Amino acid sequence: MAATDRDGLRADPDEHSPARTGDRARPGLPRRRLPALRWPSVSGLTARILAINLVSIAILFVGVLYLDRYQNALIRGELDALTRQAEVIARAIGELGIEPNVIKDEGLDPVRVQRIVRRLSVVTSSRIRVYRPSGAIMADSRQLAGSSGAVRIVPLPPPADGEPFARLAIDLYNAMVNWLPRRGQLPVWQDQGAGTEPLHEVASALSGATERAVRKTEQGGLILSTAVPVQRYRQVLGALMLSLDGDEIDTAVREVRFEILTIFAFTLLVTVLLSLYLAGTITRPIQRLAHAAELVRSNRHRRIDIPDFGRRRDEIGDLSRSIRSMTDELWRRLDAIEGFAADVAHEIKNPLTSLRSAVETASRIEDPERQRRLLAVIVDDVERLNRLITDISSASRIAAEISREEEERVDIGGLLGTLAEVYGATREERGGPRVRAELSDPDRLAVNGHEGRLVQVLRNLIENAVSFSPPDGAVCLRAHRESGDVVIVVEDDGPGLPEGKLEAVFDRFYTERPQGEKFGTHSGLGLSISRQIIEAHEGTIRAENRKSTGGETLGARFIIRLPAADA
Repeated sequence: MAATDRDGLRADPDEHSPARTGDRARPGLPRRRLPALRWPSVSGLTARILAINLVSIAILFVGVLYLDRYQNALIRGELDALTRQAEVIARAIGELGIEPNVIKDEGLDPVRVQRIVRRLSVVTSSRIRVYRPSGAIMADSRQLAGSSGAVRIVPLPPPADGEPFARLAIDLYNAMVNWLPRRGQLPVWQDQGAGTEPLHEVASALSGATERAVRKTEQGGLILSTAVPVQRYRQVLGALMLSLDGDEIDTAVREVRFEILTIFAFTLLVTVLLSLYLAGTITRPIQRLAHAAELVRSNRHRRIDIPDFGRRRDEIGDLSRSIRSMTDELWRRLDAIEGFAADVAHEIKNPLTSLRSAVETASRIEDPERQRRLLAVIVDDVERLNRLITDISSASRIAAEISREEEERVDIGGLLGTLAEVYGATREERGGPRVRAELSDPDRLAVNGHEGRLVQVLRNLIENAVSFSPPDGAVCLRAHRESGDVVIVVEDDGPGLPEGKLEAVFDRFYTERPQGEKFGTHSGLGLSISRQIIEAHEGTIRAENRKSTGGETLGARFIIRLPAADA
């Protein structure tokens, strides 16, 4: 790589060079605002958030209806009370339902049993039925015997609730409860008539055992029944069955569930509102960012404002900051490319102008000596063009080539030592100052990077230092560790850098060469390319002058900082 020039000042572009049209060069250009967006009623992400949150609520809702431990406890308690009541009534019938003073025991007296049942039915809400040993019904608290036949007693339903909404809620609740598997698996209650087979609990009671059962009506209500044997002196005289509607149980369970469901309804409302709020804080910023990104892609003339959500301490804020940084970097690179193209056009135009003038002049003169000098100028301009094009091509490919190359561990100490030996071995042939390396703790001077590119930077700086140093001077290469970085220093004994130009030397096509050096032998891209390479390695490079204690300039110094491999 040719050494970068730092002698001649860079000329300003002429009036015919391409103008820079980037927005950064035109601060007065108005920034384009995003058009208003039409938000969809429910986006896909919003629907997913709602679905996920509502599924858990739905599981709890069904669980409250299905997991009926409270109802089972009420049923068991009611059956226990019903069984104790049946045992007391059965003992009373066993003692009082037999005609006294008879020679032969004929069992229970139907008239006495019916009288006992009729009187007990007044004080109990359960239905009392007494069965003969054959299974036929002897007495029923819901039937009254008369001269013209039996009269059936049917209890009236409770009066309907005056609130239509409450009635509708109860009907809906009953339909859901009856649909659930646990209530749906109960056997259906069928009222026993004459000539029908006795229920299984009655059959068990007639055999001397107590049996209980839970059934449901066709309307979905509960019927609890218990059957006990009617005995006297351990002789089974019949069976007594008490049955009870489970309306009170259903009412108690329904009231508890309604209270829980009220809490669930409030929880559902809060869940939906929070889900919509959460979805809004996620989907709308993403939609705005996506819309802005689409405008950046499709718009080619003006800047687009990227929504700023940087104040959010979450991933959306990170995404907004990343997109804004990416967009700013994109515009910076576009501006750099545009500026680079303008600089290239200007730098190529100068030798082309000189070449054209020399060719036109050579065609009009006949003096061989002047033609020879013009041909030399033409050759120099062609070489300068070739050098410019080569360096420009290298500068434009650096970022892409570095991104494709795999990083490796580079020993900076060994690299500087090798370069010092190479320049020391060629000093006799080329002359010039001595090149020496001074390393501090060489075993800890490793970085991660691309060795070939770092060698390119160091050779460029060394060539620069050698060209500016006197023949009896020295170029010193130093390296040391500092705060997790590897610091590389290249010093020379030359005239130093012009004050106020310490940053300008890294500009493209900046040329300032030693006095007496042939013009056009350097492209002015070396230091610019070096800064590109160092920044691609996440490092920094800067220039300064070496000063004596009296303030005299002793030479130039270039300082490179690179992250250490083991930092």
